[in-house]
Amino acid sequence: MSDLKQLIAQNLVELRKSRKYTQQDIANMVQYSDKAVSKWEKGESLPDIEVLYQICNIYGVTLDYLTHDGSYDEKKEYVIPESEFRNRIIITLLFSSIIWMGVIIVYVYQNLYHNFNYWTIFVWALPANCILLWFFNMKWGRRKWFIYIGSIFVWTLLASLYLQILVSSNYQFNYWMLFLIGIPIQIALGLLTQLRHY
Repeated sequence: MSDLKQLIAQNLVELRKSRKYTQQDIANMVQYSDKAVSKWEKGESLPDIEVLYQICNIYGVTLDYLTHDGSYDEKKEYVIPESEFRNRIIITLLFSSIIWMGVIIVYVYQNLYHNFNYWTIFVWALPANCILLWFFNMKWGRRKWFIYIGSIFVWTLLASLYLQILVSSNYQFNYWMLFLIGIPIQIALGLLTQLRHY
């Protein structure tokens, strides 16, 4: 087991240096302290499997890369090709286009058959896309993107609610205070990103 720890540690150092990252850079990306990263690179401890997977995504390699000996060229089969990263983006965009296609169909249907201008559905598509991005980020992305996706989701959801209520009430009341809910949620998201694991 200690040999495996040392091998993973050696590969982590090699990958970090090849990308010209500091230990603090990696710590920020995986939401751990630089002390934890230092321990991993010295072979004193191992990150859990989720963090190892995150690190592999950062470097564009598989877990096998970290557990095998040899130079980068000798382990090319464990390097994730650029085309896979491109495919992930295309898959995300395809699913996003399905959401927008559904929104357009509902909008056109409401206008043609019910003579109702349901324009707020375009605003509701934004938080729906954030949920999609959150899902794909969980699968392929980096933890640091959660605050951005979470922030966009919160504010677009509040904007959608605000506009929906405003339109439904025929602009009789101004519900702008609804946005005050977003402030503590945004602060909580910011604080969550500051949590460090040791």
